[in-house]
Amino acid sequence: MKKIFKRTLIILPLILIALISFVVLSSYLEHRELITQEKEKYPAPGQMVAINGTKLHVYAEGEGEQTLVFMSGLGTASPYYDFKVLFEKLSTDYRIAVVERAGYGWSEISSADRNLDTVLNETRTALKLAGEKAPYVLFPHSLAGLEAIYWANLYPDEITAIIGLDPLVPGYVEQTDEKPSLSPLITILTRTGLVRNQPKVFNNNFEAAKKGHLTKKDTEIARTIFYRRVQTKNMWEEVEMVESNSQLVSKQNISEVPFYAFISSQNEEKIWQKSINSYAQAANGQTFILDGSHYIHLDQPQLIAEKSREIIEKTIIN
Repeated sequence: MKKIFKRTLIILPLILIALISFVVLSSYLEHRELITQEKEKYPAPGQMVAINGTKLHVYAEGEGEQTLVFMSGLGTASPYYDFKVLFEKLSTDYRIAVVERAGYGWSEISSADRNLDTVLNETRTALKLAGEKAPYVLFPHSLAGLEAIYWANLYPDEITAIIGLDPLVPGYVEQTDEKPSLSPLITILTRTGLVRNQPKVFNNNFEAAKKGHLTKKDTEIARTIFYRRVQTKNMWEEVEMVESNSQLVSKQNISEVPFYAFISSQNEEKIWQKSINSYAQAANGQTFILDGSHYIHLDQPQLIAEKSREIIEKTIIN
């Protein structure tokens, strides 16, 4: 009896492991097949341009002498849908362009390092290949603030102004213990496709849908992007590079390109607000604290569009 009991104790865990492995493997294989089908069913709305063996997605619309470039924050699964509610309010007067970085939205995963020089080169090249021409007004959200400032420092003739959306600025990372992070568990759930069995995960974490900015059709497409673009390899690499990228920008002199920013009132970390205010003041710009979350452009799209138009018309063009 004791021998049977001991054997059962050994066999049951093995059976459990085998069952879990079967479920995970089945889910992964189905997930890969669904991704292939979804890519075919919902192609990129913009242009796919090839850079160093990787195809990046650039979406553009609107007319106007001034081109506005939208640059997403860390981990935003679909920059196109994230910025849509804002850029549609500005594309009536300006040319707008959304560049989806490697590992984001419809863009492919890249094997290249995520240092700022590489990322900036990809962004600038993608815009050129898509037929967009500088100078640009940059609208960076969160992490992209570093890339935008670095861009303005290296190529000031290409940038008319920066209008940040709760942007990360040089100096913040060095002053705080709060570092960006991703979840290994969520990464496993998304890469194996197990997240598809939990529709609420998308509803609760895709900000543009959560805040009611997407149509039924857009939501359907955005969900497929979400399933393949949550915490990708490139996003993990960006997290690892945050400190070194921030230090790189911090060593530069402050550019003469004017810097403006909309800051979230809900961010309780005073260093965040203080660092943005300090940088804007030093860069001959201005900040606006608005009621909303870190995705401030989704909470206050109309106000941001109006204020941005004022900045562009009064401060830049005139």
